[in-house]
Amino acid sequence: MAALVRDMVGNHPARPVLVLSNVPDAKGLRLAKELHVETAVVNHREFRGDRAAFEAALTVRLEPARPDIICLCGFMRILTAAFVERWSGRILNIHPSLLPKYPGLDTHARAIAAGDDEAGCTVHEVSDELDAGPVLGQARVPINTGDTSDALAARVLTAEHKLYPAVLRRFANGDRSPVYFPEKIAPHVGANPEPGSGTLL
Repeated sequence: MAALVRDMVGNHPARPVLVLSNVPDAKGLRLAKELHVETAVVNHREFRGDRAAFEAALTVRLEPARPDIICLCGFMRILTAAFVERWSGRILNIHPSLLPKYPGLDTHARAIAAGDDEAGCTVHEVSDELDAGPVLGQARVPINTGDTSDALAARVLTAEHKLYPAVLRRFANGDRSPVYFPEKIAPHVGANPEPGSGTLL
């Protein structure tokens, strides 16, 4: 989220209007306030077992902001077909694998277990099928010998922070052609950055 907001300056075709989280203590809410972006919270735990009511509450928060594009950032809730249809063609998501490989959870462990030599991330339009919408961009990172899931996740996160802003710029200009970052990136040497936290919409 912070990478997107920080990129939306100068001649960027978009401006942030709202950071909406389903986690009341998400770190991203504090960062958004520091970046002078309006924030809101819809705690999904208050709607346990009633996804339609949760999504209705999201819509109540979203509609006054009148977003042209909704960027999901670590939003770990499956959206219903009705919600996706309401915002059809305007919802983007970033997923930590090279889709169509490894939709869903535990992507890094699955890639390592499969013996893959590379992993990465994908920005895609959200459809009513999990992690299956049109691909708008991908960035690849190597899987190094002896990699752990955490080490790989940190390198993929660095790629996410570059890919998502690049895709958003293009998408906000009306260009849905995919962005592809280098097919091969030199193996990382040294300490990895800490992965981010927080569940944001």
